[in-house]
Amino acid sequence: MDETTTHKIEWVFGYGSLIWDPGFDPVETAPARLAGFARSFCLRSIEHRGTYDLPGLVLGLDEDPQAACRGVALRIAPHDHDRVLAYLRARELVTEAYREEILPLELEDGRHVHALAYVMRRDHWQYAGGLPHDEQARIIARAHGGRGPNADYLHNTASHLARIGMADDDLDSLSRAVRALQEAMPRD
Repeated sequence: MDETTTHKIEWVFGYGSLIWDPGFDPVETAPARLAGFARSFCLRSIEHRGTYDLPGLVLGLDEDPQAACRGVALRIAPHDHDRVLAYLRARELVTEAYREEILPLELEDGRHVHALAYVMRRDHWQYAGGLPHDEQARIIARAHGGRGPNADYLHNTASHLARIGMADDDLDSLSRAVRALQEAMPRD
């Protein structure tokens, strides 16, 4: 993305695992709201939470003019900019299913900032938007990738959102469904 290379990015928007595992030490975090996007299990994960043979599902920012996504704005220390940007690109752009965008956020304290966000590309073969809840639960309950079980990703995200006062009813419901499926699975 040319825009991110011509000026320093000050903020990153976390809506999933960046909330609980940013991979860098932000100098400030702030609850934030991003209009026009929904947090959605819309990305087939073939690296971090699944494989090519058994893809998992991870969260993406899916464009939706009627939606708003609550998350966390993470401010990057100026001296860490290049290192953090390289890290985030290596982590988030593995298969180029996301595109980098600089988007306007409203922070809970009333400030307005622009932040780097990773937005789902609907034209990418990994896009899985609109899957029924029960199908999402079945996929997440079984998948496992390089960063661990897909279910851990879901449970960590749901619990961290609740802990910071941003409980997500859809994620909580999905988490309960995945736990029920896993309890019913035969043990090795």
